[in-house]
Amino acid sequence: MATRVLITVDTELVWRHHEGGLSWEENFARSYEAAGVGVPYQLRLLAEHSLKACFFVDPMPALVHGLEPVRRMVEPILAAGQEVQLHLHPFWARSGEAFRELNQYDAVEQQALIEQARDLLVAAGAPQPIAFRAGSYAANADTLSALAALGIRYDASHNGCEHLSDVPMDAAQLAPAEIEGVVEVPVGQIEHQPGKLRHLQLCAVSFAEMRAALGHAVRERHPLAGIVTHSFELARRDGLAPNGLAVSRFKRLCRYLADHRETMPTAHFADLGDLPLGGEARPFRSPRLLTFGRMAEQAWGNARYERVRHVG
Repeated sequence: MATRVLITVDTELVWRHHEGGLSWEENFARSYEAAGVGVPYQLRLLAEHSLKACFFVDPMPALVHGLEPVRRMVEPILAAGQEVQLHLHPFWARSGEAFRELNQYDAVEQQALIEQARDLLVAAGAPQPIAFRAGSYAANADTLSALAALGIRYDASHNGCEHLSDVPMDAAQLAPAEIEGVVEVPVGQIEHQPGKLRHLQLCAVSFAEMRAALGHAVRERHPLAGIVTHSFELARRDGLAPNGLAVSRFKRLCRYLADHRETMPTAHFADLGDLPLGGEARPFRSPRLLTFGRMAEQAWGNARYERVRHVG
């Protein structure tokens, strides 16, 4: 049995750049184009390896900047044959209020926000979304009920190692399940220390850990494995230069999935109509050697790529 792999890319204008006074064009360059290793680069690499990915696009900046930046996000993704689904950071709609995540709103407010985001995404040229991820994974049972009411079939907000993720599912459960009328598709995890989870995100785990987790999923016959990255994640945090470690991880992941496409085929949410639900799927227990290797790699990468060098 093959384990389908969902490569998911949260795609957005970065709020901190907006708060820092950048124009949307400058923010777009740092968040979407991201020093030449943003979405256009990711689309090219995916195409070279004939891989599928889902780009969760946040359309809420349209409330501040109009639809143009969202159209410029959506069009290249669809032209490349990849999937656009719905992402939502509510602070773009509530910028005059105290900062709140989606699951800090009540059920009625959440549904209104999701409906507004859906309509903006479609107005920017995307098909009607069938999948959703809350910004910061901040979803709860009310979020799922709102998605069901709006006809959105899948949620991908359950992240067992993130405290803001409050979907009613065991933190270490990786098998998809129907909850509140929506199919919850968890973000992949490893158990990197006893009782401690770490999600399968490019900046969070090494390629060795990700490869081991994917192999575990195939051996244990998991129906799917979810991987997370961001439009800007292959760049330095300020968006002005590539992060060579993150770029290397993404390249190696693409090669690995291309070489193992028979047992680890990549998928879009549109491909998941026959996805088996329920059952048990637990994270790979990473040995100390892999954990220590990643910690050393992260420390080196931060020192090498994230230190901003001032000249003069």
